[in-house]
Amino acid sequence: MILSRTDRNGKRKPREQLSKRIPKLGYYFIVTDTKETEQNYMYGLRDSIPPSIQEKLFIKVVKSKTVDLVDKAISLASLNPQYSEVWIVFDRDQVKNFDKIISKAEEKGIKVGWSNPCIEIWFHAYFGSMPTFQTSMQCCQGFEKCFEKKVEQKYMKSDKDVYNKLCKFGDEKKAIKLAEQKLDQQIKNGVELPSKMCPCTTVHMLIDEIKKKI
Repeated sequence: MILSRTDRNGKRKPREQLSKRIPKLGYYFIVTDTKETEQNYMYGLRDSIPPSIQEKLFIKVVKSKTVDLVDKAISLASLNPQYSEVWIVFDRDQVKNFDKIISKAEEKGIKVGWSNPCIEIWFHAYFGSMPTFQTSMQCCQGFEKCFEKKVEQKYMKSDKDVYNKLCKFGDEKKAIKLAEQKLDQQIKNGVELPSKMCPCTTVHMLIDEIKKKI
């Protein structure tokens, strides 16, 4: 006979509570083509989780054109079969065939953390807003002003502590909710192509998925 586990007060936990366990964090293989911003942010995310499971997040920066990012991710992931969750992270910026790259990734079973116009629009969400910027340059300039006001430091794309600063001076949970609302709004408005969804991002899906599992 198998006995139910007990809680801290010695009382048995109902069986339905035992069955509702949080899924364990799998092995994530995250590929990006950006050396600074996305890389530093992802490293910060990895370093924020318990040391015992940090090895489950593998961040790889590849020197290849964005259009080749999907094939590169598939090739690298095949050499590391334990990483079952494969993601690519990149911006719309000036990328040609942006929508095709996303579609190809999804067809191959690869998840995509894209940002339109750039990842700084996702960073903006930490501070409670996602303003409309049509270009990456405008988005970066707008975020620089917001960051300096909130953090009282100049924003640098090379800042290796960017993730911690966003979490410290902003609100990650609210950022995720805001990004979800923006994405839902685009879909409800009948916008189907990621290249036309601006401002918008799906990076929050990756963050939310990882955080819920730890």
